[in-house]
This record gives sequence, structure tokens and C-alpha cells, in this order.
Amino acid sequence: MNKGISKKLIFISFLFTNFIQSINPADLQKNNKADENLFFHQSNLFKSNHKNSSGLLLNNNSKKITLEKNSGLFLAAISENQNELIIQSDKQSEINNVLFAEGNVSVSYKGKLLRADNLIYDKLNKKISAKGNIELLFVDQFFKASHLEYSFISEKGYLLDVQGSINTNTLMDDLSSNFSLSDSNKIENLLDFKKKEVLNTPNKVENWLFLADKITIDGKKWKSKKAIFSNDLLEFKQVKLAINSLEVISEEEQLRFKSSLNYLIFEDKVLIPFWVGDRTISNSKELEGDIRWTLGYDNLDKDGYFIGRKFNPIDIFDDFVIDLEPQFLIQRSQKGYTKSFVKKNQSITSERVKREASFEDYFALKSQIKGQKNNWDIEIENNLNSFDDEKFSDALRSKTSLSKEINFLNSKWDKSFYGIYRDRVWNGSLGEAEIYLGYGSVLKKENTWIVNGIKKREFLSFGLANIKAEALNTKSLVNNLKGNLFYSLNQKFPISTVEPEKKSIDTSYRYIPEPITKGLSLNTRLEASYSFYENGDHQEHLGLGVGPELIFGNFKNKSFDYTRLSFFPLYKLSSGESVFKFDQNYDKLTLKIALDQQLFGPVILKTSGTLNLTNDSDDYGKFIDSKISLNRKKRSYEVGIFYQPHNKAGGISFALFGFK
Repeated sequence: MNKGISKKLIFISFLFTNFIQSINPADLQKNNKADENLFFHQSNLFKSNHKNSSGLLLNNNSKKITLEKNSGLFLAAISENQNELIIQSDKQSEINNVLFAEGNVSVSYKGKLLRADNLIYDKLNKKISAKGNIELLFVDQFFKASHLEYSFISEKGYLLDVQGSINTNTLMDDLSSNFSLSDSNKIENLLDFKKKEVLNTPNKVENWLFLADKITIDGKKWKSKKAIFSNDLLEFKQVKLAINSLEVISEEEQLRFKSSLNYLIFEDKVLIPFWVGDRTISNSKELEGDIRWTLGYDNLDKDGYFIGRKFNPIDIFDDFVIDLEPQFLIQRSQKGYTKSFVKKNQSITSERVKREASFEDYFALKSQIKGQKNNWDIEIENNLNSFDDEKFSDALRSKTSLSKEINFLNSKWDKSFYGIYRDRVWNGSLGEAEIYLGYGSVLKKENTWIVNGIKKREFLSFGLANIKAEALNTKSLVNNLKGNLFYSLNQKFPISTVEPEKKSIDTSYRYIPEPITKGLSLNTRLEASYSFYENGDHQEHLGLGVGPELIFGNFKNKSFDYTRLSFFPLYKLSSGESVFKFDQNYDKLTLKIALDQQLFGPVILKTSGTLNLTNDSDDYGKFIDSKISLNRKKRSYEVGIFYQPHNKAGGISFALFGFK
């Protein structure tokens, strides 16, 4: 999936039960013992515009139940004591220990708010039933249903016609938060799940709409045969996720869930299967959904096209899971030979040769281990491009990282340690370079801000590593200690631009997640780098770039209504020399060209490439890296195919866009 986006798909349509299960039957039993103390009295503390409304207050800390003829008591009591069960309605009555509440029913308990048209509570059998326009609010989580049945004794029940709006970023905090007066005002704003206007939330998808015909409750396990989720807050139409046989288990400070085969649905027409598997969400972890089938192209390591299928994540120990993706190398199996490996017993930096492929060469494996320990994020990624044990050392590529956010110099930085075994690096006109082995540490930070309409992005990093990699001028491997200091500042100056009247969008925006800023802008880049090596070598460069970017069209009409064209020359004034090939400052002058063009409807062609303009380079006038893609771009998603001619790699890209 595309990294620009957070891809969070937390399926928690069952938050209703957090409300009803938070009511301890033992607490209700204490209140029942006080039935003989039930009495009516007129309160002079609060004024109400609804003279016929009444409120029932069950206080866990006392042995009496007070029925107030004052609707103002509801919100006032909430602010004073979160542990009171308060039932308020237009009419209330009690027959044979069964409480009937009718009209504008409101129930609050432990910071949660429930509203319905009618509610019945059987005190002896500890059963609650609510019907008609049921609404439940958990700060930023809001839900509706037509019918609720639940038994506090058997801890079983169900909800019908469930629909809701959830925010995955605040979910776990909202479950444990207290209700405030401001929360009651949110309900009126949340009643319409399909919004008239929304704002794009760049690089993250946090807000989801969902539907379920029925949710059954069995203890701490909640089930639904099918639940539908969508990030399209305007129409619930462009893209949906159909989650089948969904089960959610509530555990201490976390939700664990699983499902069967699910589908990603485009425009209610195209269905793509995917698996979520067994997952856990807690306060310290995020959940991501994956498209499990992958189709890619890698000519260097896999001899062309390949297909892969991800297994369900496997829990290996506390807070650690492993993802496995076996792959079948289509073109290698068809050819019967491979050009992805060097000659047997030759150096890893030697030229790759044609070798006969065995049955084991037709398969590959991608694995990833993720976890967290003491606030450190740990990730280990391995790619095995053949199952032939004789090629194991040549077929394996591995990366390990350990990272966390730290406070340094009164600001937040990303601190990481890493290890590498056989990494591929593309270095412009020098081509691909091999890092055989390396480990090191990086401290970095990035800031973005806007001043007088000028968008700025600043990046700073310090690094130290011990590396064994391909030498600059020979095919041999050399080992050296490297230190690096890097700084860059990117700015975008509006020259003659037209800002949209408002940042929000409505249903008329079918193809884009946010309004377009049209016109002419000037992009600039300043970068500086200094690298030193254990053997005394060093290299440094100062880079300066300035180039125009032109955008016109609204991307709202059916054809040729959007064009983005940019030119960006970058000149590097450099000195010194690296020990390695992968980081040598070689291309002094380059020109990056990019063109995005809407063709018809949601179909957009995207191309980019870097042209080498260094006079003394053998690749003068050639593109040293390039990418071309054909995408289907809609308001809530973008999917496409791409190919990179410079390194003969390609695949399928997919991204979801977030809104609020």
C-alpha cells in the first residue's frame, strides 16, 4: 500500500456493548434493594422547559432511587458524578419491577450516553430493551440502531440496523473517557452520517462510516455476519470494505478481532478479496488492513512478473507478530532460467549471469516481523528470492530497524538503529550499487510550516554507520566507518495562483479529495551534506534548485480538466570523494520533469523522470531515473499500475484518502 496514507481499518462497530457491559449487575442489585425507598419530590435546584419530563437517578453510592421531575437534572448530575446511572424521559412508569421509559429517553452511565425513543428495564431478570432511534455517543464515536436487547445475567443480546461513525485515532481513549457537557452538543452534528461537506486529512485515514444489519453479543465477544466500512463520508459509495464473519473480543485495554474472506468494493461493481486475519488493537498499537494478493514486477531480483499472497499475521510472542508472503515467480518459471544471480562461488558484486532455474527457484518469500518493546518500534524485513539452498546467501536481503521518538534540544526527533544485509541502492547515472553489510544509527527530524503563503519543509539528520559495500571504482567490497550530516529546505512560492474559495469539498468533487490550487508556483531546494570516512576520505556538496510548477484545471469535468507540469533543475557544487559507489556525489546537474494529465473521467497519466545534464558524464542527456503510471483517481481512493524503466521494477499502487 501506499505509504502516504495511514491505511488504518479498525473494525469496532460493536462499541454499543461497551456501554451496556460497563454496567455491573452487582451495582444494579444494590439499587434494587433500595426499591422500598423510591419516592417522588420536586426539585427547586434546576429549571426545565419540559414540565412533564422526568428523570430516574440510580446512585451506586446510596440506597435510594430518586425520580426527578426535572429534565435539567440529567446534564447536571453527569458533571457531578460519572458513576450514576441516570434514566431520563418524557414519561416513566413501573409495573411489577419493570421500568418503562417513553419519549426522548436518555441514559448515562460511567461517561457514556445512550438515547432512544423507548426503553424497558426488567429489574428482576436484569434485562434491558431499547427501541426506536437508538443513539450512542463516545466522544468522537457515534452509533445508531433500531433495536437493542441485552441481559446483564447471561451477558447476551443483540442490536439491529446498526450504523455509525468512528474515529480510529481516538478510539481507545474515547472508550475510557468521561462524558462532558460538550459531548451532548455533538449529537446534533453527527446525526447525518453522510456529510454535505468534508475536509481532507492528508496522509491519514481516521474517520469511517459503517453499517451492520445485526450485531450479536455473547459475553465479551461481539459478532456480525457482515459489516460494511467506508472512508467516503459524503456518499458511502466510491469505495467500501465488506468484512465477513467479523468477531471482536474485548480484553483489558485492547480489542482482538478476526474475520473470514473480505472484499474491497469499488463503485459497488468491482470486488477485490483481502484478508485481515487475527489482529489486536490497543492504546499503543495501530491496526492496518492489507490487500493480501499482490502482483508485481522486479526484473533484477525476480526475473520479471511475480504474484504473492499474504498469510494471516502470526503472534510469536507479546506485542510481536510476523507477516509472511509466499511468492510465485511467474516469468522465471516460464523461462526456465534466471539472470538474478552471479556465477556460483563468485563475489556478490560480480556481473549476473544466466543460470538454469531449478524448481526451488520458482518461489520466493517476503517476511516482516513487527513489535514494540519499551516504547521502541522494532521491524525486521526479509526478502528471499529463491528457495534453492545453494543460492541462499545471494538470494536473501534483510533490513532491521529499532526506532523511537525522543526529546532533544527542546524538540522531537526520530532516533533509530539499523542493520542491513544486501541492500540495493540506485545512485543516478552510476546505476545500482550493492551494500553487502552494514549497521548504524540515525538521528533526524522534519518540520513543515507555512509563512505568508510559502510552504516550507525542513529536514535535518546525523548518521554514523559501519558499512561493507561495493567500492567506488572497482567491483570489490570495502569496509569503512562513515559519518554524515545532511540538511535540506524545500519551499514553494506562489507566483500567480488562485486559491480555492474553501478547503472543504462536496459531492461535486468526484475525482479529487481536496480543491485544487491553480496557477504558477516556484519550487526551490537548498541542501547541504558532509560525509567523512574512517580512512580519511571525505566528500561534501551544496545543492541549489529552482524550478516552475504550473497547474490548471479543476479535475471536475470528464476529460482534460487537470494538468500539472513541473521542471526542476538541481545543481550540486561538490568536492571530495566517497569510498563507496552507493553514495558518491556524481551527477552535478540534473533536470527533473513531471507531468500529470487527466485523460478521461478518473483516468490520469502520471510521468516523472530525472534527466542527466552533467557535461562530462557518459549518460549526458539520458534519463537516470523515471516512472510512469496509469491511475484511476477518485475522491476517496486512487489505484493504478506503474513501471520504473531505470531499475526495471513495477507493480500496483493503491491509496485511500481520509476526511473529517
